[in-house]
Amino acid sequence: MKANEKTNVMRVLDGKKIPYESHSYEADPTLTGEDIAGILKEDPDKVFKTLVTQGKTNAYYVFVIPVRAELDLKKAAKVSGEKSIAMIKQKELLPLTGYVHGGCSPIGMKKQFKTFIHETAKDLEKIFVSAGKVGYQIELSPQNLFSVAGCIPADVASMDN
Repeated sequence: MKANEKTNVMRVLDGKKIPYESHSYEADPTLTGEDIAGILKEDPDKVFKTLVTQGKTNAYYVFVIPVRAELDLKKAAKVSGEKSIAMIKQKELLPLTGYVHGGCSPIGMKKQFKTFIHETAKDLEKIFVSAGKVGYQIELSPQNLFSVAGCIPADVASMDN
């Protein structure tokens, strides 16, 4: 990453004076979240992915979960107060959030949606989330992420290691 290159996520954090560290890696669409954790030399349980869903009421919800975990749609529906919830189609992601698949961040979406983060995040000192562009991650304290993205800790994932 060029020293002066900033993503929208970084500009949001800078504007709110929230400390973070940025990390970049060679963007490759075949990389999984676990691959990215390996590139960052970090525990995959500290590297989180951002998933966007839509409830039965047509409301949108964001879920931030460890890269090794799977979103549990029943738990997600329960915490969001929906009868059911489903992942949005990949083609809907950019117009809805301003982010592409693989570069979706809970920070700085076009519109702020109700955001849930897996409860394990609150026990970590630092977590990693996308910086809003494929090949870029930011590292920050979960508490700072909670405050800037309005994250609500909840049990929303199945953690099959």
